[in-house]
Amino acid sequence: MHIKTIGVEEYLNIWEHDATWDIAQSTIASLTMAEILELDGKQGETFYEQLNREKMNYGWIEGSADFKQEVAKLYRNVDPDNVLQMNGGTGANLNAIMALVEPGDHVVAEYPTYQPLYDLPAALGAEVEHWQIHEEDGWQPRLDELKKLVRPDTKLICVNNASNPLGTLITTDVMEEIVEIARSVGAWVLCDEVFFPLEDADTCTSIVDLYDKGVCTNSVSKDYSVPAARCGWTVSNKELADRMRVLRDYTMICSGVFNDALATYVLRNREAIVERNLSIIRKNRAITQEWIDSEPRVSWVPPKGVSVSYIRLDIPEDDEKFCLDLLRDEGVLLVPGSRFDLPRGARLGYCAPEATLREGLKRLSGYLRKFD
Repeated sequence: MHIKTIGVEEYLNIWEHDATWDIAQSTIASLTMAEILELDGKQGETFYEQLNREKMNYGWIEGSADFKQEVAKLYRNVDPDNVLQMNGGTGANLNAIMALVEPGDHVVAEYPTYQPLYDLPAALGAEVEHWQIHEEDGWQPRLDELKKLVRPDTKLICVNNASNPLGTLITTDVMEEIVEIARSVGAWVLCDEVFFPLEDADTCTSIVDLYDKGVCTNSVSKDYSVPAARCGWTVSNKELADRMRVLRDYTMICSGVFNDALATYVLRNREAIVERNLSIIRKNRAITQEWIDSEPRVSWVPPKGVSVSYIRLDIPEDDEKFCLDLLRDEGVLLVPGSRFDLPRGARLGYCAPEATLREGLKRLSGYLRKFD
């Protein structure tokens, strides 16, 4: 199987540890273990009570009953048995796509966005057509174009809500229209929801709450600020869950007892994390907007309640060269937009710790002055 390198992952693997001012990441300022233990108001007593009872064996192969129950609470009417624990959102997407796609299948994928959503089906031998997003529409796809792309034999439609790296949303009314288009040909819809909005969350609805042939992927890495747990999940109907159960035995077996306990504790204390992270989103977005308003070479479509964003750079050179020079000379890390097939821009992790964000933006402004 020939599979392309994931551009953003390759870039970060090489360069992220060289950064002094990391404003490239997509997580909302990762929690420390001390902060995590404070979530229950008992210095982590509830976490350790659970963990101390556990043997450090394989644990629950597809996730503990407690984990499944906590995930199910995030949706309207989900059977916890159809929740499957995965190794992060990455593993969730891998297993879902492998369960759905066979050589020769026709797949329509939102483009450009998170690369595995279109390159994984292609690597599995599918015919993949790109459902293009449009900058002039605020980085939104057009439903009339989806209707033209979908065929009677379309197997799968892949979307990303919110978009990585753009931070733009597919609202409920648009998702309902996507579902109707998919239903007209019996296609599945995979929605990567690891950046599901925390702010005004009622403007969006999970695909699994709208469509029986919908599958969503998610994790505790982004909205819940604990990527160290490497714990994600899929939610689907029983038919697809049973297919993925087989694949999990090949791809991961289990997430491990400790990771399960940590992810379950994080989800149980979701409200405290969401309150903290909404504050970060709102404050840091205002800081970034003020900076953009004063920076003639930068623009963006402001992200809505999510931690990831894309800035357009008015520069007379390749964005990868610019980002590497910025890292070398100023210690500031951005991900070049070309790593997402969005050249002349960069992914900005504006939900970095405030001091890091402010200094990173200050140094970025200074570096952009060389083009004046």
